[in-house]
Amino acid sequence: MDKNPPACNRCRDNAPLDFSFSMAFQPIVDIAAGEVWGWEALVRGEHGEGAHSVLSRITDDNRYAFDQQCRIRAIELAHRLGMPGRLSINFLPNAVYEPKACIRATVEAASRVGFPLERIQFEITEVEEVGTDGHLRRIVDEYRAMGLGTAIDDFGAGYAGLNLLVRIQPDVLKLDMDLIRNIDQDRVRRLIVGQMAALARELPCLLIAEGIETLEEAHCLRELGITLHQGYLYARPAFEALPQPAAEVMTALRAA
Repeated sequence: MDKNPPACNRCRDNAPLDFSFSMAFQPIVDIAAGEVWGWEALVRGEHGEGAHSVLSRITDDNRYAFDQQCRIRAIELAHRLGMPGRLSINFLPNAVYEPKACIRATVEAASRVGFPLERIQFEITEVEEVGTDGHLRRIVDEYRAMGLGTAIDDFGAGYAGLNLLVRIQPDVLKLDMDLIRNIDQDRVRRLIVGQMAALARELPCLLIAEGIETLEEAHCLRELGITLHQGYLYARPAFEALPQPAAEVMTALRAA
């Protein structure tokens, strides 16, 4: 297997950006095991400013370099912070020009700091239709060949639906937070999410519920068999740090 694919002229890792940025991390909690399963890397300004301060500066000319440097920054920070578990990094498929070449910087960064590739997963976060079937398939196939995981973010919203699931068959599905909001009070949401949980078991793939804000939502999701949780209930994203889930929340879930 070629672990050092050739460089891509459009997304080379040394392409300059005229702005700086960093990352915040939010835990993904395995409530069945009572521990953190992994962390999602979320882009922030150089001094912790919100994501919009960075994303508003992305153009067609710099999106390839930005995508590469996001991966490198997330991996380097994860290593510096001693991150256990998985590292989840967002990416836009349309920012990947040539999959085999564009993954080079990711592999090199992980190798340089000793972060195992099998602990990295990429979340497809495209809010618009993502390229062609062939292009997206090549991206996923190349990532898997390297030992990287793949996830569909915001599953159940917009284009992140069943068609995308059929196209790439990811390792992880992350349920859209609109499906989670007040799920304990909404029979229709419970029915839909329950069917998604059954689908994930059959595929099989892991299912993560994100955007959880209340204990009632967490209890309801556990009853539906979903035990990988992410949201403000457990911890808000922390700038250049690895926040731990709130102890009182974990205690309450164990007691229930």
